[in-house]
Formats: sequence, C-alpha cells, structure tokens
Amino acid sequence: MRKIALIALTAGAALSLAACSEKTQDAAETTATSAANDTQANMEAAGTAVGDAAHDAGTAMGDAANDAAHGAAVAADNAATEVHKEANEPN
Repeated sequence: MRKIALIALTAGAALSLAACSEKTQDAAETTATSAANDTQANMEAAGTAVGDAAHDAGTAMGDAANDAAHGAAVAADNAATEVHKEANEPN
C-alpha cells in the first residue's frame, strides 16, 4: 500500500511540475511575442523618423539653394545697375 501511495504522490508531483513548466513556456512565448511586436513597432517608428528627417533636410537644402540663387541674382542685378550708371556718367 505504501508503494502505491508513494507512486501516486510522485506522479502527482511530476504532473504539477509539468503544469508549471507549461505555464512558464506559455509566459515565455507571450513575452517573446510581445518583445518582437515592440521591436517591430520601434523599427517602424525609427524608419518614419528617419524618412521625415531626410525630407526636412532636403527641403531645407532646397530652400537654402533658392535663397542663394536669389541673392546671387540680386547681387548681379545691382552690379549691372552700377556698371550701367558708371558707363553713362560723364567723366
């Protein structure tokens, strides 16, 4: 009778450990899935931020180039006006 009780007790303990192990595996799987989802979301956000920054940088460079071209045009026009004045003034 003792052997049967000991075997039953051992089997019960083994089943309890197996159930805990299954719960641990499920929790680990849930954690890994959550971490993967978080990583994907962070990568997407980083990609969007990099794309936005590149767009903003391109816009700023375009604006700077336009400003520089406008400034050069104004300077050239002013220089032409001065040359014209000098050419038309009596000596």
